[in-house]
Amino acid sequence: MSERTVVWLNGPFGGGKTTLAKELSRRWPDAILFDPEVVGATVQRLVETPTGDYQDLPVWRELVASMTIRMLGEYERPLIVPMTLVVPEYLREIHGAIRATGAQLHHVFLKTPDEVLQARIDAQSFTPDDPAADEETRVWRRAQIERCAAAVDLLPGDTVLLDGVLATAELAGQVLELVGASVR
Repeated sequence: MSERTVVWLNGPFGGGKTTLAKELSRRWPDAILFDPEVVGATVQRLVETPTGDYQDLPVWRELVASMTIRMLGEYERPLIVPMTLVVPEYLREIHGAIRATGAQLHHVFLKTPDEVLQARIDAQSFTPDDPAADEETRVWRRAQIERCAAAVDLLPGDTVLLDGVLATAELAGQVLELVGASVR
């Protein structure tokens, strides 16, 4: 396995990407966990997002690709990137820029049944001090389920589909085996 390796964890909201990323980070201490949502939150504070989705902003896509590339070059450590990315053009743009540097990119999609997603989203709390904002987030995430499920048929051929219902430890083991990582 190369230090210039990216493990992109894709899938629906509530699919378990962040939980899996944290488990991978725990078991693979050489890897860096990079969450593009941090970039998205920053961009949304700086510029208007007409569609409400920062992924529609070219600057977000450019920043995510360039930060990924820069972090690989600067730190020479693998990256774990949990991010829902289901618009095919956006996925090609970001992943293409990363691969163009010679980096190895493993694209993993957590396929999770709708009813499991609904239950997970309903159980999550994002802003405990603001129940109205919490519910607004849940409504938005639920509204994305169909779009994310439809994206499975549009994913690149080298995407590895994993069962998002499996235990996190089992999924982490599958991902670590896929990338050939030396782990704890």
